[in-house]
Amino acid sequence: MGTHHDSVTPADLAAGVADFPLLAEGAAVDRSMMVVDLDADLDADTAARAVDRARNPVRLLIGLRTRREPLTPEQLAVAAALDTTVTPTESASTRSLVGVADPEHALGELAAAIVDQEHAAMVLAHVLRASETLSVPEALDVESLGYSTLLGTTGFRRWLEARGPRPLPPPSPMEPVLIERDGDCLRVTLNRPERRNAYGAEVRDGLVEALRLAHADGTVASVVLDGAGPVFSAGGDLDEFGTTPDLGTAHLIRTRAGAARLVDALADRIEVRVHGACVGAGIEVPAFASRIVAAPGTVFRLPEVSMGLIPGAGGCVGVPRRIGRWRAYWMCVTNVGLDTETALAWGLIDEIA
Repeated sequence: MGTHHDSVTPADLAAGVADFPLLAEGAAVDRSMMVVDLDADLDADTAARAVDRARNPVRLLIGLRTRREPLTPEQLAVAAALDTTVTPTESASTRSLVGVADPEHALGELAAAIVDQEHAAMVLAHVLRASETLSVPEALDVESLGYSTLLGTTGFRRWLEARGPRPLPPPSPMEPVLIERDGDCLRVTLNRPERRNAYGAEVRDGLVEALRLAHADGTVASVVLDGAGPVFSAGGDLDEFGTTPDLGTAHLIRTRAGAARLVDALADRIEVRVHGACVGAGIEVPAFASRIVAAPGTVFRLPEVSMGLIPGAGGCVGVPRRIGRWRAYWMCVTNVGLDTETALAWGLIDEIA
């Protein structure tokens, strides 16, 4: 496909033009993505039929809007049924729209990223759509099963080979997570600054232990989570990727031994204070908290699709609940660095301070 992409109108979509079989000979993907032209005028009946087709798509459906005036209610309804839509910044009025300076250029970048990691880009869309109506624990299970599927793909193997063999990270020279009680507040600090507070096994287990303590102790009225050193967290420790003994064990670790469920359970009592960089798990886990305060200049990224994977620490669940699945899809596939102002406007964080 290259960066070439087929374009259809909502009327074409309503007629089923995008529904031809996805897999060609040898199970090769035939056009993983189609572009839906949201400059095209349409009536309410056509919009309703297009929405019905787009709810269970065969392939990725990406909206393109180049006109700067606001979308009509019919166009917005179609956009909400797609995987994401790029539009001029001034017309990005809802969570289903990603505002960019040059929509056609941005669409080309998105298409190139999809081509580079086709399976990951498609599984991400499936997981985001499926998770919308599930409880957080159920959605975390779906995310992890999608992640497990991608561990066997050529896209992830290609990333592993490019990374090359690496030794396991050394044991932490200090307590990997610090816990301090101050009255009825429990302060929890990620404490591996020499590894940029990477969400490796030691940090994950220490954080889970602290959160279990808060969950079990009714006298803990609030939890404040922050990170030592120049960044809050650089995400999963890349030196540990692909080292779990088997996929079943890895699934259970992600879903039953990770921090996301506990942060969600403690959401009303937990505030996360982030700074520097929040990459991968560094924003996936905080996203479940009811309040995230970011220092000025903090940058947020979800790079997993570029590695042939999807977010696996809750990013397919907590992040879209904050910013919508459409902007979450864009953020994941493009690996864009989101600045604090955009993160605040989108609802990924609650305050810059």
